[in-house]
Amino acid sequence: MESLELSDIQGYIIRGYKYMQYSRYAVLRVAEAGAAKKFLKDHVGDVTNVTHHAKTNCLNIAFTCAGLSALGLKNSNLAFFTREFREGIASEHRQRLLGDMGSSAPELWRWGGPNNEQVHLVLMVFGKDKETALSYYSRLQQQFAPGLVELLQLDGQTLPMNREHFGFRDGISQPIIRGSGRKGPENDFINAGEFLMGYKNEYDVYPDTPILGEEQGDSFLLPFDAAGTGKKDLGRNGSYMVMRQLEQDVKKYWEFMNEKTKNADGSVNVDESVKLASKMMGRWPSGAPVVKFPDKDPGGESNDDYFTYTDLDKEGLKCPFGSHLRRTNPRDNFEDNGPKESMRLTRRHRIMRRARLYGDPYAGTPEHYTPDGEVGLIFTCFNTDISRQYEFIQYTWANYPKFKQLYNDPDPVCGVKQDPGEGMVQIFTIQAEPVNKYVTGLQRFVTVRGGGYFFFPSVTTINYLTTI
Repeated sequence: MESLELSDIQGYIIRGYKYMQYSRYAVLRVAEAGAAKKFLKDHVGDVTNVTHHAKTNCLNIAFTCAGLSALGLKNSNLAFFTREFREGIASEHRQRLLGDMGSSAPELWRWGGPNNEQVHLVLMVFGKDKETALSYYSRLQQQFAPGLVELLQLDGQTLPMNREHFGFRDGISQPIIRGSGRKGPENDFINAGEFLMGYKNEYDVYPDTPILGEEQGDSFLLPFDAAGTGKKDLGRNGSYMVMRQLEQDVKKYWEFMNEKTKNADGSVNVDESVKLASKMMGRWPSGAPVVKFPDKDPGGESNDDYFTYTDLDKEGLKCPFGSHLRRTNPRDNFEDNGPKESMRLTRRHRIMRRARLYGDPYAGTPEHYTPDGEVGLIFTCFNTDISRQYEFIQYTWANYPKFKQLYNDPDPVCGVKQDPGEGMVQIFTIQAEPVNKYVTGLQRFVTVRGGGYFFFPSVTTINYLTTI
């Protein structure tokens, strides 16, 4: 097992900052490169790494390709970053791949789209509470000018029991980076190279990394490429970060569940509504896995991630094949492969997921589903290969309707098309004996409001960027 350079890795990749209840993401543009680099130089020592165990605040920084260019990184060096990062999340190809159509089209986004001002970096500030986070951000904001201009503020928070706005406990099933010192189920341990450049991945090779092709800045600060090219490595201890602002229609979500499970007299059947929503999610609101509790939520607070599907539910009779949880992490039951091969393949498509809620701190139920104003998720994830990891999960596992033994079943949480087209049917299949049950007329409950692909560099590389 490789030893990780924890003090050089930005903390948010490995730690979720669960004690930091409030966050502000500042979406910024570089107005004057010299002053922007001075700001970064002044604050690189404040960037939270994995070994920091801050009690009041955390700070992390990520850059778009345009942002690296605005700071002065030459095109000859930008060319070594992956194509996905260089093209960006709002390109026409990515739009089709991710299913960002209709009201989720990049042309309608509030930030990160072709009709918005170009995003260069995002400053991520976390605090133990709202006052602490915003006070820290205010001090940083006073030092932006003239180097940086704020385009947008996104405030996020966590709810009790870590529930998201639809009402389900979130963030339970997460991979664990080998060598990070964290503990969990053995099946969740993944080679560091899936999330951090400069280390071997699940293919036992080093992931593609942005090397310094042309001398620029103080390259003595940078390590050599671990793959042995002899070039200096900008990527080591860094990752790529996907960020998406996802609006959640809580009212529409629970009205749909209520309608599909209502009693004969038209009244709401609360238990059946929750059960249908949980079958679609793969977990109950408490976080308990449906595969272990197929009929009823055991209640309480569950972080249970100690399970596989082949031994408990090979035929999908407890947790449907098309559930969000089972699709996005098939574990040991991937298509028609055996358990060992399934687990090997699944490990090659994991992401390190992070999320914060924005809007009214509200968790919906079948009887209470009208938050005050817009609510949603600030979704972020980390991976070293955006195409093989994040995009593969969204396109192949979530959006594609032919999954496992299914034929017209997109992911009911994040894969449903808003306008499926004439003759196209979108259903959710519940495996049952003697015959399957079908929920028809699936609706889209999530709308994309903004997003971007970011480089999440090491502390060393942030320091290097100030010298170019």
